[in-house]
Amino acid sequence: MGNTTTRTTEKATGFRGRTVLSFESRRAAEIATLIENLGGHAIVAPATREVPATKGEDVRNFVTSLLDNKVDLVIFLTGVGTRALLRAAEPFCPREQLMDGLRKVKVLARGPKPVAALREFGIPIEWTVPEPNTWREILQLLDANRVPVKGQCIAVQEYGVPSKDLVDGLRQRGAEVLAVHVYDWALPEDVGPLQNAIRSVVEGQVDFVLFTAGVQVHHMVEVAEEMGLRNLLIKGLQKIKIASIGPVTSEALAEFELKASMEPSHPKMGFLVKEASELR
Repeated sequence: MGNTTTRTTEKATGFRGRTVLSFESRRAAEIATLIENLGGHAIVAPATREVPATKGEDVRNFVTSLLDNKVDLVIFLTGVGTRALLRAAEPFCPREQLMDGLRKVKVLARGPKPVAALREFGIPIEWTVPEPNTWREILQLLDANRVPVKGQCIAVQEYGVPSKDLVDGLRQRGAEVLAVHVYDWALPEDVGPLQNAIRSVVEGQVDFVLFTAGVQVHHMVEVAEEMGLRNLLIKGLQKIKIASIGPVTSEALAEFELKASMEPSHPKMGFLVKEASELR
């Protein structure tokens, strides 16, 4: 079993020495530093691990449809997923051929991370979704711009879990949806730090919890259930301040009768930590 990463600082501003728990994985060191710099005692217990999707049929179907000029719009939801899709497509066609295909269709990017990834490859972006960059804003943008959807083939680069609400919304508008599932969220190989973090919440040793993705909520509860601590964890979380990166993550919390104390003014990690530190 691994040890939970803990850091502390003597600063008296911001969090004022209180204990702040984060389940961030990819940017664990960065969020720990942000918490420290704002006077917090940081516990960072990664709750997720990205793994390639077990089957490649989605990618094969997407590449075939794109090169056959059967795709009208591609929606990219994440930066990591954009890059993963381009890598996963390599066995099915040369990279430049794929790039040419993408340059011939309309492209929508959900937020700044897929925008950055697409620009790296020189792929033109027709629409960028405004904050908080959820499936709701995607559908609102399409409606507001009167983008033809009915009878169109729309490819959606999915991440972690299927984008059910987005897919349902597109289909209700008459679109044919081609879901492209590239990677899955798995639990960390070592769940020791996550188990330690759950015990800290149950024992009342945590003042703030920061969630940067809905999947962190589900994995936290899954591990707590395996430990026989689910109910105690929920009760413990209901007594402390919870900061959520945005509406989708807040919806995941609500599934377990948990309510976010705040969402940041912008759905970015720096804003989340800074504005959480201002809670009293």
